[in-house]
Amino acid sequence: MPHMDRRRFLTGAAAAASAVALTATPAGAAAPPARRKAKPARRAAGTFGDARVVAETYVDTRTLDLTIDSPALADPAVKVRLLLPPGWTPNPARTWPVLYLLHGAGDDYSSWTRSTDVAALTQDTGVLVVMPTGGRAGFYSDWWNHGFGGAPAWETFHLVELIRILEGGYGAGPRRVIAGLSMGGFGAMSYAARHPGMFRAAAAYSGVVHTTYTGPHDPSPFDGPALVRGTLQVEGFDPDALWGDPAVDPGRWAAHNPYDLAYLLKDIPLYASSGNGQPGPFEPPGTPADPNIEPLIEIMTEAFVDRLHQVGANITANLYGPGIHNWPYWERELHASFPLLMNAAGV
Repeated sequence: MPHMDRRRFLTGAAAAASAVALTATPAGAAAPPARRKAKPARRAAGTFGDARVVAETYVDTRTLDLTIDSPALADPAVKVRLLLPPGWTPNPARTWPVLYLLHGAGDDYSSWTRSTDVAALTQDTGVLVVMPTGGRAGFYSDWWNHGFGGAPAWETFHLVELIRILEGGYGAGPRRVIAGLSMGGFGAMSYAARHPGMFRAAAAYSGVVHTTYTGPHDPSPFDGPALVRGTLQVEGFDPDALWGDPAVDPGRWAAHNPYDLAYLLKDIPLYASSGNGQPGPFEPPGTPADPNIEPLIEIMTEAFVDRLHQVGANITANLYGPGIHNWPYWERELHASFPLLMNAAGV
């Protein structure tokens, strides 16, 4: 499909601040219930250290929060939220398909249940929903850290430590699908591409799916690298610690970029959507346009979808026009893509 006209954007730091404000946890949220100790059997040892569940909290009968001691993150209290399927028990003889839902920048593991109806959507579906912490600006990657590696290693936590824990003690099976919003949309597509065969389908809602996109340079350029680096700076991180300087380390950036990895996604069903930043059906009259985030996301999504078509991928795209970078659209898009995800998961 043809690309839209390029436009002027705010600087990366200012735009990232807007994104964080849109996805931040509301103030005054209720404190979680008291933890209870996990059973010792629910542990997973491996080459990346002895990641283990140190506490469980039942928020309600279906919602189970895990606290994990993760060597990959050098953090003894990493949070993961589970929505349990009907009839779930920690019985190693039975497994369930898994839907991984990834959150956006400036948010956490509680965001999907806090801001959408995912619990109601999945209540009669035989799928285990896994919503892991991904860091306020973790970008679902093992950080380069100027060549020293080490923590935070989000990719290792999610795809090695966490999967071992879930499959070892929580009934997670090998039929996995993955979806995410904004930074989490990047994570869903990057993980699926970098680990062929691990996920049977992937979806990105307003996803940062072309991290190296650059448009015409004007006095206030805003592009993929500016968005990523600005988000890191807003959250107080060294912008070069993630994948390095994009001008000096283009290969490392490309190795995580869904657009560059599109050829590795051609064998699974995909879903990608975005708005254009103009007020849409979920905004009250008089709402100003989103001047930076969603217009850039639309450009990224268009380019990503075009690239997927070029490599022959099975992509369902919804470039829905009016809509800003906010939860009502992501909830709607989760519903729209849910049949595709569940069909791929065999549910």
